[in-house]
Amino acid sequence: MGEPKKSRKKFTRPKKSHDKERIDEEKKITEEYGLKNKKEIWKAEAAITRIRSQAKKSIVGEEEGKIKFMNRLIKLGLIKPNSELDDVLGLTLKNWLDRRLQTIVYKKGLANTIKHARQLIVHRKVKIKGNRVNIPSYIVKIDEEKEIEILKPIKIKKEKSEEENVD
Repeated sequence: MGEPKKSRKKFTRPKKSHDKERIDEEKKITEEYGLKNKKEIWKAEAAITRIRSQAKKSIVGEEEGKIKFMNRLIKLGLIKPNSELDDVLGLTLKNWLDRRLQTIVYKKGLANTIKHARQLIVHRKVKIKGNRVNIPSYIVKIDEEKEIEILKPIKIKKEKSEEENVD
């Protein structure tokens, strides 16, 4: 067996650590999407940056590579089926965050709040295609979106019945 691959950072930190505008913007995004910390924002930004750079490379590359690249983005739901490479260059952070499992569970109405959606996912109460998923940042494909379901909650026994409380 071979050696394991070298683990690398999946994000880059901002160059200016105390930029007020960036901090305020990240705070809004964190609250809107229920993110745990700023690192999740940076990971999403890095993913979008990688996709944009692949799009720039595929503009010059072969036609077959372009088709595969576009099909992958269509399956992820980041672009529409009739989109062009120019649309890929226009992808934003919010496009990526909208495809996260946590956001989709909330927007489908399976959770009361975005943080409730995160808790359900972390506590393994969400299934996709019959498999339990406990990663809130999981990027949901278009065909998997219809297969998301919540496990039936466990009923908690009441300590006292309502009749005893009345007396």
